[in-house]
Amino acid sequence: MQNGLNTICVHSGEVEDKVYNGAVSPMYLSTAYAYDGLETSIYPRYFNSPNQHMLAKKVAELEHAESALIFGSGMAAITTAMLSLLKSGDHVILQNQIYGGTRNFIIEECQQYGIHYDFVDVNNPAALKSTLRPETKLIYIETPSNPLLEITDIAIVTQFAKENNVLTMADNTFASPINQRPIDLGIDIVIHSATKYLGGHSDITAGAVASSKEIMKNVFSKAKNFGGSLADQTVWLLERSMKTLNLRVTQQSINAQNMAEYLENSEYVDRVYYPGLKSHPQHKLAKSQMLGFGGMLSFDLNDKCDISKFFNGLQLIKNVLSLGGVESTVLSPEKTSHSLLSPEERKAQGIKSNLVRFSVGIEDTQDLKRDLQMAFSSSL
Repeated sequence: MQNGLNTICVHSGEVEDKVYNGAVSPMYLSTAYAYDGLETSIYPRYFNSPNQHMLAKKVAELEHAESALIFGSGMAAITTAMLSLLKSGDHVILQNQIYGGTRNFIIEECQQYGIHYDFVDVNNPAALKSTLRPETKLIYIETPSNPLLEITDIAIVTQFAKENNVLTMADNTFASPINQRPIDLGIDIVIHSATKYLGGHSDITAGAVASSKEIMKNVFSKAKNFGGSLADQTVWLLERSMKTLNLRVTQQSINAQNMAEYLENSEYVDRVYYPGLKSHPQHKLAKSQMLGFGGMLSFDLNDKCDISKFFNGLQLIKNVLSLGGVESTVLSPEKTSHSLLSPEERKAQGIKSNLVRFSVGIEDTQDLKRDLQMAFSSSL
């Protein structure tokens, strides 16, 4: 019988301390280990130090995967995983609505590797069919998407991929394994920016890839050459943070639902993007494939509000980069996460200049509402 989520978060992968039996796994700071008599040669760049091995096991168990690796950042995880599966002449189909950094990597780097690509509406089987080529090797999705919380119909993608012998990869950062497990839904590879919910305290940068043992062998073969492993101090901090992952994300999801409903009724907001709202066009789809709706939402300020004044008017909610921490944060996707996109690309994706991305934390929601109300008033 598999353990429950809280038990997995706390105990999975922990290093046994036979001498002191400490409640917390020890931190192994050595970069040099004996190789005689060991089952495998331990070398930190090979992603197999004791702490790395421990944390990878926890991530794999949470994602219902056979194996996992921990990386120095989410982009290190994404790029290494993609390049482990794609070679010159191959073709990849990508969801149109994805994180700006991922999109920029595809546009800026894939041409140099001779890798071809298309951005499409992956919820449309006809679009997938028309884009498919004999050399298509991978379909890449992100659900919910950054920053407009669009939901990808995973069943459509996985069915199409399996019918055409194509692998699938999903960025599960926004949902986290608490709210969604893509592998259970037929996805082959799961990616995380562990900087976000897995870390949860806005104090580390990390990434993760989880999949089958066979696929992870290919990922590892590239990873050890690219050198994107994570320092063990940070690995230890990430493992410590993940002990409370279920508790944090569950509360953030509750808070986000509350805040989305509040914002939907605000006179200062034109539209709220949150899959937990019945007004979200893919609410039923999200409900069918997610275990919870997550702590992320976005909203469009209406024309009478100045977005700069709004950000400056916030006292409790922080206007900072990144997301997923226990503290609530906001940012402008136009100026941050999707700033590498051209104005035309942002417009095509529906990213407006007055769009606010809101990462809801674990604070009392009445305090968050009061802070937003003051910021709304100051933005007029």
